[in-house]
Amino acid sequence: MRASDADRDRVVGQLGSAVGEGRLEAPEFEERLAAALAARTLGELEPLTADLPQPRRPPSRSRLGSGLHGYLAVMALLVAVWALTGAGYFWPVWPALGWGVALMGPGGCGRRRGRARIPVA
Repeated sequence: MRASDADRDRVVGQLGSAVGEGRLEAPEFEERLAAALAARTLGELEPLTADLPQPRRPPSRSRLGSGLHGYLAVMALLVAVWALTGAGYFWPVWPALGWGVALMGPGGCGRRRGRARIPVA
């Protein structure tokens, strides 16, 4: 399969990280870098990083988790503003309810969105 610019950039990034970590010497890095930039297929790129540790991916967060964390952070900020401005009528309840219903209701974070598929006969 043909290599894209993004594939070559990914390999160049891995090689740069390996030099920074002391896993590759400068001459070997230069050789691999030249080979990565000249590579036309994925098969030519694979051996260039085969002996290097693969980069770790950060753990993915669910849409519900990230939406819920944002909701809680903003609500804490609104309650703090309410408390610092005199703590009279508890107005943060209205954005909390509105956003909470949108967050947890149908089509909220963590649920698939889109139209129902209608079979075509």
